[in-house]
Formats: sequence, structure tokens, C-alpha cells
Amino acid sequence: MDFDLPKQVKLVRRSVREFAETVVAPLVEEMEETGEFPAPLVRQMGDLGVLGLVTAPEHGGSNLGYLARTVAVEEISRVSAAAGIALQVHHMGAAAIGEFGSDPQKAKYLPALCRGDYLGTCAITEPTGGSDLLGMTSTARPTGDGYVLNGRKCFITNCHLSDAVVMVAKTGEGPRGISAFIVDKGTAGFCAGRHERKMGLRGADTGEIVLKDCLVSRAQLIGNEGDGMTIALKTISEVGRAGMAATALGILQACYDEAVKFAKDRTLYGRPIAHLQAIQWQIADIYADLEASRLLCYQAGWLKDAGRDCAVEATLAKTYVTESAVRAAKKAVEIHGGCGTMLEYPVQRYFRDAMVCISAGGTSEIGKLVISRAALA
Repeated sequence: MDFDLPKQVKLVRRSVREFAETVVAPLVEEMEETGEFPAPLVRQMGDLGVLGLVTAPEHGGSNLGYLARTVAVEEISRVSAAAGIALQVHHMGAAAIGEFGSDPQKAKYLPALCRGDYLGTCAITEPTGGSDLLGMTSTARPTGDGYVLNGRKCFITNCHLSDAVVMVAKTGEGPRGISAFIVDKGTAGFCAGRHERKMGLRGADTGEIVLKDCLVSRAQLIGNEGDGMTIALKTISEVGRAGMAATALGILQACYDEAVKFAKDRTLYGRPIAHLQAIQWQIADIYADLEASRLLCYQAGWLKDAGRDCAVEATLAKTYVTESAVRAAKKAVEIHGGCGTMLEYPVQRYFRDAMVCISAGGTSEIGKLVISRAALA
């Protein structure tokens, strides 16, 4: 069993870390203040190559795979989890088209998504809930050679910036009554609604999508009519949850880095507080969660690259790592004492970001349902 990362993945880590520290880091303060994602960053990530990590070379990507994608999202999120979630959700849209799309759809959308001409997303969650796919109210009514879409999607990452939205709507009843579509920005009847104001991940573009008699051609249908449930569940469980785990892993690493740095620098009773056993135990807890979380994340990515079933492992990673990030962020804030509540110190941002990660891609309760079914099978 080899726990060493492949050479190509190490190169991805090195290049993305440098990018995050030199390009993303200077944008963080403005993202926090405005709550907006810097649009030029999309093209810059395209130039770096991280937008096409899970896309085949014939469609403009590198196909370095999901382990490389995990490392890339982790490194971006270590500096800005808001930028990390934007990247991972983009991968969800690209993965859905790459795995289930037709050849014309792949040729039209994937090269643009890899270059950064387009920013991708998936729109599944509705005001009635994100986990109850059968309870969605958005509809797609067949008409002529296309479909008329009506409904509302909420809490959609990359909502206002996305040029190609993968979404699902009802074309019938039951599990085979859901279909998936690619809807282009600017299509009549398609509107990006309000911009959500979140406690964390502030720089991530989050909002609603409103569909009112939105006419799309049959060429925008992904797969066959009735394939939407399969497309949505596979994309969420194998790509979305693994991506959220990687986002939280980046937060965890940042918590560890800042906690150790502060503990070594802060002096109390004439010595750094790192000499206090209470502080040492807090850091030991963060370190243990970090190491366990990294193994879970990398395992999920490795399984996906191997073409093996990874839905349970990705869900396990997402559930454990997001909860661990909250624990680590809380401990990091406590280690900082009063400084931890000051906006000048990043640990308070890590705590807010980690809290938002728990509900994204499926709550911890949904995750435990999936895990328990596997455990009891």
C-alpha cells in the first residue's frame, strides 16, 4: 500500500499552492467585505489548468483525475474556502456533462469550462429542500422539439457567474420522472435571482435561479428523459461531497497552521503558550482530525480515479471532514483567546466557513443515513 502521492499530483499541489498564496490571498479581504467572487479569477484558474482536472484531453482538460482535484481544492481552500467551493462546484458541472453528456454537448461546453470562458455549476436544491429530489417542484414540460422549464432553485453556488447550469426538473412522476438539462445563461425565462448573504464562505457567489417559461431545445437534455435522478445522485455523492470534503480539508489545514503559529508566538508567564499542556492537547486534537481527514479525502479521490464505487467513501469523507473542520476552527479560536474573535485574525473566518460547509452537498444527518445503510448492509 503506497501512501505517497503520484508525481503529477505533487506538481499540482506545488503549482496550486503558489497560485493560492500569490493570486488568491490578496483577494480574500475584499471577498469578505463585499461577499462577491472576483470574476477574473475564473480565467486565471483556467490558465492554471485546475478547471479541467477531471475533463478528458480531447475536450480541453488534463484528466489528471479526482485525487489531483482533491489536492487542488484543498490548497485553494487553505487560503480561501470561498474560492475552493467555487472550484469544486465548477467541477460538478463539468463532471456531469463529461460523464453523461452527448458528444455535441461535450464539444460545446467542456473546452469553454476548462479555459475559464464558462464557469459551471449544478442547480438541484429547491426551497422545499436539497435532499428530497422526488419532492422538487421545478417542472420541464415537453413542447415541440424542446422543453419549457418552470420553478426555482436556491442556495446555488456560482449562481450569478455561471454560463452553463446543469439542473434537474420533473418531466414525470417517481424516480424516472426527473430529467437533467444544461441551461445557458441568457436564455429567455432564465434569471439569476437574489444574492444570498452568508455567515461564511462570503466570497462564494450563492443565490437563486428562477425559471419562468424558460424554453430549451431537446439538445439541452442530458442523457435521456428520466435520467435526471441518476445524474444528480451520482454527481452529488461522488463529486460534490468529495469536493466539499476537500474544501473543509483546506480549512482544517489552515486552522492547524494558524493555531501552531500563534501558540509558538504568543507569550504567557514568560514562555510561549505552546508549552502549556492545555494548548498542546488542543493542537493534538486538531492534528489528529487533520491526518484522519486527509486520508478519507484522498481515499475517495483514489477510488473515483480507479473507477470504483466511492459514494459511501465520499459521503464519509464529507461528513467527517466538515464536522472536524468546525471542531478544529473552534479550538483554533480558543487557542487565540480574545484575538480569535477579532476580524484581523483569520481563525474566526475559518470557523464561519466551516459551519457553512456542513450543510453544503448534504447535511451531516443525510451523510449519517448513507453511512449507516452501508454499515448495516
